[in-house]
Amino acid sequence: MKPGARNLITDVAGLKVGNAEDAGIKTGVSVLVGEAPFVAGVHVMGGAPGTRETDLLAPDKLVQEVDALVLSGGSAFGLDAASGVADGLRAQGRGFAVGDQRVPIVPGAILFDLLNGGDKDWAENPYKALGAEALDQASEVFALGSKGAGMGATTAGLKGGLGSASVLLESGITVGALVAVNALGSVVMGKGPEFWAAPYEMGGEFGGLGPGRHDATQEPRLKLHQGAATTIAIVATDAQLTQAQATRLAVAAHDGMARAILPSHTPFDGDLVFAAATGARALPDDLEALRLGHAAACCLARAIARGVYHARPAPGDRLPCWQERFDPPEN
Repeated sequence: MKPGARNLITDVAGLKVGNAEDAGIKTGVSVLVGEAPFVAGVHVMGGAPGTRETDLLAPDKLVQEVDALVLSGGSAFGLDAASGVADGLRAQGRGFAVGDQRVPIVPGAILFDLLNGGDKDWAENPYKALGAEALDQASEVFALGSKGAGMGATTAGLKGGLGSASVLLESGITVGALVAVNALGSVVMGKGPEFWAAPYEMGGEFGGLGPGRHDATQEPRLKLHQGAATTIAIVATDAQLTQAQATRLAVAAHDGMARAILPSHTPFDGDLVFAAATGARALPDDLEALRLGHAAACCLARAIARGVYHARPAPGDRLPCWQERFDPPEN
């Protein structure tokens, strides 16, 4: 396996990502949109999820494809971001056809960033407008770190961020990941700087520090610090998958979260993974689904580390970013 040309989820042809942020509120929205509707699945392993339209992603439901997926800050307020995306898609004439009407299908998930130092005293919920802006910004190239849904994200002791990574399999199938890292747990070993995801790093993409040395069996010494809970992610592929297979891909991808964040899937996190499949490439054999799951987990672990690695400082931050704490001055 090797990274795709951009090392972003948009190496899956036909997919774009748009980000929008509000620096004063310290929050943002990320949207994944396809050139055409795509198959999607979801799996939740955290104890405190916040979601929109995830029930319809079950394989037995009527609608088998979606128009976009949304990751947002803002806790329950952030669910309104998907409304802004849906409005924008409807204006483009997109959506599930019901008579002469079009209803865009836009599942979403949120993370909790309400206590991160930003000004949350808004007169009107800002997330619908942020969702619309993120859709307008959709592109094959986008920045990582303190962007989109990762704008106000935090982890244990460090700022979180928006991460992405991709891999090209020997079969020619591409797998990518997009993640907003806002975890109760830590992404670095002990006091750092090495990342838990280090064994999966490709080409020094998050510092090339190597695996480090730390006992992962030690009991985590954490406290319920304010403002950090829930890592939400999307894994995507150009493989042709059913909704059931996409769901299994999301399940497998959670392994990557567990490899990169310790602890993950806690009762206080709403950890969730969406899976998206554009269907451009047929699976060459039955084992390819297994390879896809492994690739998705590895991509997600790398994306988590990249999101934290690329975070940048901002006025009012309550936690330092990785670059401030660990990166040598010449970098």
